[in-house]
This record gives sequence, C-alpha cells and structure tokens, in this order.
Amino acid sequence: NATFTLTNSFISANDTVVLTISGGQATAGSYNVFANSLAAGSVSISLRNISGGTLSEAVVINFAILHCA
Repeated sequence: NATFTLTNSFISANDTVVLTISGGQATAGSYNVFANSLAAGSVSISLRNISGGTLSEAVVINFAILHCA
C-alpha cells in the first residue's frame, strides 16, 4: 500500500470524500483506492495493488468532496 495525505481547505470533518482511479494504470482493476481517515482540512488516502504482481505506475486519482453539515 501507498498512503498519503491530501490537504484541502474545503474538507471538513463531517464530509465524505469519493475517490476514483482515472488513469495511469496499464491494466484496469489493478488497484483499490480508499480514504483511511478524515479531519478538517485533510484526508488520508491509501492506494493498494490488488493485481498480485509488482507494479510501479503513476496512477491518477480523482476525488470529490460531498459536504455534510
């Protein structure tokens, strides 16, 4: 797994962050992407290789913030 933090001032602790892989992978379905934790101003994101092989691709991740009150 590769885990990193996305910092964005529009994120609040009650929001939902939707993640999709939009490119950069040679074979579709080689990765899973998910949010680990959410805080005001940031979300921790993990990218997991589920292919069973060794991969080192520049995967493109899109995100959308669903704001909740």
